[in-house]
Amino acid sequence: MKRILSIDRGSSSIKYAVDAMDESHEQRLLEGAIDRPPGNDDPVAALLAVVREHDVDIDAVGHRLVYGGSDHVEPARVDDDLLASLSTLVPIDPLHMPDALATIRAVEAALPGVPQAVCFDTAFHRRMPDVAQRLPLPRELWSEGVRRYGFHGLSYESIVRRLGEEGVRGRMIVAHLGNGASLAAMRDGKPVDTTMGFTPTGGIMMGTRPGDLDPGVLLYLLREGRYSPAELDHVLAYRSGLLGVSQISADVRPLLDRRAGDAAAAEAIELFVYLAKKGIGGLAAVLGGIDTLVFTGGIGEHAAAIRAEIAGGLGHLGITCDAERNTAGAPIISAERATVVVRVIATNENLMVARHTWAVCFSSRE
Repeated sequence: MKRILSIDRGSSSIKYAVDAMDESHEQRLLEGAIDRPPGNDDPVAALLAVVREHDVDIDAVGHRLVYGGSDHVEPARVDDDLLASLSTLVPIDPLHMPDALATIRAVEAALPGVPQAVCFDTAFHRRMPDVAQRLPLPRELWSEGVRRYGFHGLSYESIVRRLGEEGVRGRMIVAHLGNGASLAAMRDGKPVDTTMGFTPTGGIMMGTRPGDLDPGVLLYLLREGRYSPAELDHVLAYRSGLLGVSQISADVRPLLDRRAGDAAAAEAIELFVYLAKKGIGGLAAVLGGIDTLVFTGGIGEHAAAIRAEIAGGLGHLGITCDAERNTAGAPIISAERATVVVRVIATNENLMVARHTWAVCFSSRE
């Protein structure tokens, strides 16, 4: 069995896991997160030090990359040509791509000769119909890669794999609700539409990101000199969403605790639920109905109150939750006679990265 280190580098920490696997077996050996150390200390070095402390030899390393652009639609083994291609995407994804490239190079320096692979969050959605990917902008921009890409693809792929062929049959909407949040519509496990667009800033409301906005709002803020482009970028990435509306936290837990006596906390939760319901309703229209609704992500998996309030506004679609099952965190929380099956499933993006990395680096079928 090969030992695969999967790395998910975020803005404040690096999530990692080590899985031992072959074509038919897998075993989680190690997992955790490394907070970014202060100053110029290298977080990748800190991560690899943890792995060495556990005396685990690494056979390959896989990286979750948020953005793959229009050219990268499958997991790929890292080489010089791939790194050169990915570097051209930095202007489109300045928030994630520089750190991703730095992580790959740091691993290459620390583990020479160990193969690496990259797995793209956008790849899952590239099979959506063109109409779902197209933006209503001048036609020439499509050929330049300006389109709706969608994100959280590794999470959605994880859910599809967990459910299996029978479980994904029919019309399904998956709600990945966390600090980053999005929805995806699928038919028989294949992507049909999703809420995020050209960047992970769009779609439904998130912890610190606003989701979809009238572009005129952004033009107004720039034109009136309220923010510079760099300042507006920071506002959209780190000061909006639940945090922006509540002025308290991007985490739903303190907001739920305080909403009874704090109007801003209550308004933030109300807006999050409202926009999630609105998004589910829109995707149900695209699918022509819904057979399965899945909640996943940190909020989707653990916030029973949020699940109840979202589902509570969707009875006209056949979605009804059983309060006792929902509070208990049962894997199926729909009411006994509901026409839509409502599930709660833990996502496992690191495992998807490990599986893809094994296939790219070691499978004879690749």
